[in-house]
Amino acid sequence: MKTKSLKTFIFLFIISGFVITSSCRKDFDTVLNTGELEFSKDTVYLDTVFTNIGSSTYSLKVYNRSNNAITIPEIRLENGNNSNYRLNVDGISGKEFENIDILARDSIFVFVETTIDYSQVSTPLYEDKLLFDNGDNMQSVTLITLVQDAHFLYPSKSNGIIETIVIDGINTEIQGRFLNDNELNFIDEKPYVVYGYMVVGDENNASKTLTVNSGVKVYFHQNSGLIINNNSKIEVNGSLNLDGQEETEVTFQGDRLEPAFKDIPGQWGTILFRTKSFGNKINYLNIKNSSIGLNVFGDGGNVNNISIKNTKIYNSSFVGVWGENANIEVENLVISNAGVSCFAGVSGGNYIIKHSTFANYWNSSLRNTPSFILSNYNIFRREGEVIVASNLNKAIVSNSIIFGNNNIELSLEKSDQADFNYLFQNSVIKFDDTGGNFTNNELFNFSNINIYKDIILNGNVDFKDVTSNLLEIDTNSNAISKARISITQEVPIDIKGLERAFPADIGAYQFEN
Repeated sequence: MKTKSLKTFIFLFIISGFVITSSCRKDFDTVLNTGELEFSKDTVYLDTVFTNIGSSTYSLKVYNRSNNAITIPEIRLENGNNSNYRLNVDGISGKEFENIDILARDSIFVFVETTIDYSQVSTPLYEDKLLFDNGDNMQSVTLITLVQDAHFLYPSKSNGIIETIVIDGINTEIQGRFLNDNELNFIDEKPYVVYGYMVVGDENNASKTLTVNSGVKVYFHQNSGLIINNNSKIEVNGSLNLDGQEETEVTFQGDRLEPAFKDIPGQWGTILFRTKSFGNKINYLNIKNSSIGLNVFGDGGNVNNISIKNTKIYNSSFVGVWGENANIEVENLVISNAGVSCFAGVSGGNYIIKHSTFANYWNSSLRNTPSFILSNYNIFRREGEVIVASNLNKAIVSNSIIFGNNNIELSLEKSDQADFNYLFQNSVIKFDDTGGNFTNNELFNFSNINIYKDIILNGNVDFKDVTSNLLEIDTNSNAISKARISITQEVPIDIKGLERAFPADIGAYQFEN
């Protein structure tokens, strides 16, 4: 038995050795490349990267259209080992490669990445060439990347542990830190890139102000954002972009700059305002692809938490503006495409909204919640959590559009344990109660002029292109010339800087012929 086992082992060893040896042999003949390679593109444009931050991976396909298998003697970067580009050719990493084979009528992939130190390049437009073969047979593909210098804001790291935020003596376990006094003035010199949560204020709730000046761009990494602490505030001083001039609006968005991420929701966290943060002012701010655009907590009082003017919030995975017992004033606000709601004023508070557009055509997943929500209790409470009611002192929505791709785009949730005061006037509201579920619900009695005045119910808003967040109204819109004049007098200029007519159009945009 032992002899038989030994013979079997030797036989298997010889066979396996033969297989291994055979697999290492090139079992096809090749001819040298003749300079007739074809490429999927003649230039590889890598999207803008920030200094010292690695790019995404980009691909190039190299075709051998001939009837012979070929060998490319060399593939290399023109700048050699000094190049800031990194390559992977047919599964092999490096910057120079020799004797790369391609079967007849076949192809290989070349993958390209880069990390660039802005201070080490002479121009923001960084270029190199990918060279195939040499001499008369040499062919090339150009590699181009725009690199930006930036201010980087991030928590410290010690012994592998990232700094977390301590608020009111409690370690929140949120990665981040308090902004230093010399970091509280964002200027349009170069963009800001934020890792973790940056907090305006300090551990003792001292009064501080973050000023974000015209034209500033802030890019937030995943799970990052801003927290405005008690007694502190933010002032965003954007201004209207004028044709032919540099951008002057302020932008908050994720730090993934590739085109594929242009409209992907939930790439970063939120701008969170704590309960005792008062006097915040936002003007001409564009917020893109957050989880919650503006997350405002209040104490239900008469002191304004935040004023939002001429602002656009697109592609929030949860809510565009969340107000919880907050005091919020809004003019010319546009919110489009949110996973739950465009605007949610919950657990009471005070909300004054004029000439705004809330349009929810979310299509990334099933959405069961309306575009616009008001409640005087905690409707999004955890399982087992008790209802806590707070007065909705007033919610006045004037000259605004509440619309979307659901039949019901307005939700009013009332607890009898607290006040619930609201008024909608001269607004277009989508509320198509096809099932008759709200027929006897007095909250939705649109004939009651004490709570609904001059409402256009289920009208034709005729947006230009909801798939591209273009919410200007067009020729056939029922919103044209239907605004309440007294409100328009308070907001005479639309979000694009157009002077409103009298009577003006409902929503944030005045119709342009």
